[in-house]
Amino acid sequence: MVRPRIINFNIIQLNIGLKKAAVFSVFLAAVYFVVGFGTKTGSTLPVVLWHGMGDTCCLPFSLGAIKTLIEEHVNGTYVRSLKIGGNVVLDYESGFFIHPNEQVEYVCKHLAQDERLAEGYNAIGFSQGGQFLRAVAQRCPEPPMRTLITLGGQHQGVFGLPMCPTLTATSCEYISRLLNVAAYEEWVQAELVQATYWHDPLHENQYRLGSTFLADINNELYLNENYVENLNKLKKFVMVMFLNDTIVQPKESQWFQFYTSGQDRVIQPFNESKVYQDLGLDRMLREGKLQFLGIEGDHLAISKAWFIEHLVPLLLE
Repeated sequence: MVRPRIINFNIIQLNIGLKKAAVFSVFLAAVYFVVGFGTKTGSTLPVVLWHGMGDTCCLPFSLGAIKTLIEEHVNGTYVRSLKIGGNVVLDYESGFFIHPNEQVEYVCKHLAQDERLAEGYNAIGFSQGGQFLRAVAQRCPEPPMRTLITLGGQHQGVFGLPMCPTLTATSCEYISRLLNVAAYEEWVQAELVQATYWHDPLHENQYRLGSTFLADINNELYLNENYVENLNKLKKFVMVMFLNDTIVQPKESQWFQFYTSGQDRVIQPFNESKVYQDLGLDRMLREGKLQFLGIEGDHLAISKAWFIEHLVPLLLE
């Protein structure tokens, strides 16, 4: 069972009231969806959802609404919105304080126990849920993930935290300072989720040696051939970037790009990065498995119409 760690940050005053979390989730996801009619008939794969930082699995106006939308437009298919732990409060806290490795292990175990996923499933990750689901694909090939869609995922990490969903400005400022000065300290890596995908381009060696999650799943510490083979088992890997994103820095991380090492201004082309070959992305590109979508708007600001037009067809294939 996943247990939250108790951290005595005197400065951090978390407001985990569901009302406040709910209001912010509405802004992030823009998902006041009015459910329409199903798109077409026929059997379709189940869908697994993983929420982002500051959200939970099941609020009726965030991922709960997306779950309903998919059910109605994808032939009534089974949709599982992942909840980490036994209640929504723990699920919310997991986005900040439960290490991604523990979360991925927890999810892998529960997906394997779900008989409705045995023949395979499609997956949609929202924000940091995107790279977490990619870790599931790489580490846990059974049951098989078929299509992975990441909305605003930080596949090459972040170098900046301008806003923190549902946290006070004081708490967000403290976390930002902590990441800037101590992201790769063992205790910070152990206690703060965002530290595990903090990617400092000015200190690449410290990042590779200190990151306890992202450097591993990106094959930057050592080459794990299982990660390459398992990721290449996907039929499609779809990455959605929000073109006016003010939360993910740099926004190009959503398309598996990042700053050229040694500075934080120029973005290195996708096919020139080390991870492009070390993770087998070059092979996926050659085989037509990679798809890059861009949408105008801020982080996770998607409309019902865009979701139906661009994502629902991927779930019906």
